[in-house]
Amino acid sequence: MRTTSNPVFKNLSKQQPQGGGYAGFGSATAGAGQFTQQPYGYGQQPPAGYPPYGNQQMPVPTTRPMTIDDVVTKTGITLGVVTLGAILSYGLTSANHNLALPLVLVGGIVGFVLVLVAAFGRKQDNPAIVLSYAGFEGLFLGALSYMFTGVEFGGVGGAGMIAQAVLGTFGVFFGMLVVYKTGAIRVTPRFTRMIVGAMIGVLVLALGNMVAAFFTPGGFGLRDGGPIAIIFSLVVIAIAAFSFLLDFDAADQLIRANAPAKAAWGVALGLTVTLVWLYIEILRLLSYFNND
Repeated sequence: MRTTSNPVFKNLSKQQPQGGGYAGFGSATAGAGQFTQQPYGYGQQPPAGYPPYGNQQMPVPTTRPMTIDDVVTKTGITLGVVTLGAILSYGLTSANHNLALPLVLVGGIVGFVLVLVAAFGRKQDNPAIVLSYAGFEGLFLGALSYMFTGVEFGGVGGAGMIAQAVLGTFGVFFGMLVVYKTGAIRVTPRFTRMIVGAMIGVLVLALGNMVAAFFTPGGFGLRDGGPIAIIFSLVVIAIAAFSFLLDFDAADQLIRANAPAKAAWGVALGLTVTLVWLYIEILRLLSYFNND
């Protein structure tokens, strides 16, 4: 199976172990392909309660495989929690501007920690962790959106710019879904390496710009709203968009591998992480144009 740039999907995309079960999701179906052992020899009359020789029954798996409906349902629930949290946070921030920074810090830090726990603790299929992440990420997004668009924080555009960012985010999402389904761009190992390398590159640049900002106003100019910042945001948006192809492919591979139905929570988490990243970058880009 191909790897993915999304850390949540990396542990979901492990090879299926021998004997059944899916790596990272337990082994509830392990041994499902083996016949039951018979406590009697060939040609002997079976004891009461045992099937006749030759009519052995295979054990029934305790879990069913994941389907596309599971992915759609769990992703919809996760995004719904993010939306509710964002609306609540936006309302609280607009009523009390002093709550903006605490909500951004608490929501962002806790959400990031929960993603790390899910990704590296192999708990992507835990709905409590996924929905907790969605709630805290919603608090983070609502307050951050107000800070980008509220005049009290030097922002412009208001709720209208937030609506544009949301439409742009889902427009890119569905556009890349069409690209994946039609096979216009194939997800190959070489393509995956290119996207992963590009993500590492922009991360290094962003961190370098943050460090440089402590010594030079604006750092490298990647986030000051100038021409270089606009180009950088466009590049990041493109990388996030192409990352969806890797996420779709990883989810498709899980379905083909008959991963347990609860694996859909991990898919929902991975897609939500990419959607949040894309939304923030689109909102940032729109703020550049509205400030001109």
